[in-house]
Amino acid sequence: MIRVLVVDDETLVRTGLRMILEAADDIEVVAEAGNGTEAITAVARHRPQVVLMDVRMPRMDGVAALQEINRSQSPPKVLMLTTFDRDEFVHAALRARAAGFLLKDTAPRDLIAAVRTAADGSAVLAPTVTKRMIDAFADQFSPDVRAARERLAVLTARERDVAHAVARGLANAEIARALGMTETTIKAHVSRSLAKLRLTNRVQIALLVRDAGESGAWSAHAAESPRSQE
Repeated sequence: MIRVLVVDDETLVRTGLRMILEAADDIEVVAEAGNGTEAITAVARHRPQVVLMDVRMPRMDGVAALQEINRSQSPPKVLMLTTFDRDEFVHAALRARAAGFLLKDTAPRDLIAAVRTAADGSAVLAPTVTKRMIDAFADQFSPDVRAARERLAVLTARERDVAHAVARGLANAEIARALGMTETTIKAHVSRSLAKLRLTNRVQIALLVRDAGESGAWSAHAAESPRSQE
């Protein structure tokens, strides 16, 4: 059973999220909190595996709470909820190592899938969120094209294929199908790429690919790659 803490300053939102999540047989909402301060206390008391937390809240916002939660021993995975419309907190949350981002209008089945993915230790970035984050923060992550390409040069050809697919907002399962690999292999490629590039999450990979001017190169290159190679 996946233990989840729901954090949002609006009672109706928390109630709605609880109803959606508890419709799944393998998810239990162990507590709710109305701000970041309450969230920190609830994490210590209830030991959830996943925290679903609003970015914007009174008293203590989601980013500040995330930073504090991540200082604890064996912290839970924290998924940030955002409307994303000009949300200046998203970049800060990325730097604080959020496990992922979801829009508040995410479909119920996708919300449940995201919680399961986070509990499994993988990053959660809905394609729509990925695209909007890249568009919004490209300027802040933009070294010149040559520098970005030099960084990507440390990746193998297959790791680069996966990086290009990540930049398109594809999930691991979609990348696996497109490249003829297993999802486990895709996860391994992403992990190795993050380590080689000294990055912390998939969005930063996507931004680097964009900076290198390679965000449109994936389809043609992948089509030429042997699908059986891993």
